Amino acid sequence: MAGAGGDGIMLIGQLLAYAAVVEDKNVVWFPSYGPESRGGPADCTVIISEEEIGSPITASPDTLIVLNQLQLDKYAPSVKSEGLIILNSSLAAPPSDRSDCRIISIPASDIATALGTARATNMVMLGCYVAAAQPVTLSSILKSLPEVLPPHRHNLLPVNEAALERGAGLAGQ
Repeated sequence: MAGAGGDGIMLIGQLLAYAAVVEDKNVVWFPSYGPESRGGPADCTVIISEEEIGSPITASPDTLIVLNQLQLDKYAPSVKSEGLIILNSSLAAPPSDRSDCRIISIPASDIATALGTARATNMVMLGCYVAAAQPVTLSSILKSLPEVLPPHRHNLLPVNEAALERGAGLAGQ
């Protein structure tokens, strides 16, 4: 998962990892930040498996969830052949050189803004990923949301739930 600091990349990584634990799966969440506090590069790797996980990093991920063009250009080449790339078409154009991957392009920022806050872009993307790849159930994500979202942000639960469900509905593209 990749975006800019402040995009909520770490939050959706934590949410996905928490849901995996709820489903009794093995999981690793590995965050990485740029030197800037906001606006700089931010990415995280989440590995979910029924088996024991040997390493928290991978050189060729199965999936890339990406919120902007800069991060798409950086990480798309590393996605393994026949992998999945989910991109925010509000801020990025699909790569023309990855015909070997399934690409789902959704206007996540536009959808989140229509739902009431651009800050829910990350949740639109996560909902799409969960429905497309099924690493965990959307139900587990929705149940985990109040546990992962800080209490002072619980007022955003309804919009985040709507964003997750809206993203899930776009997974068939």
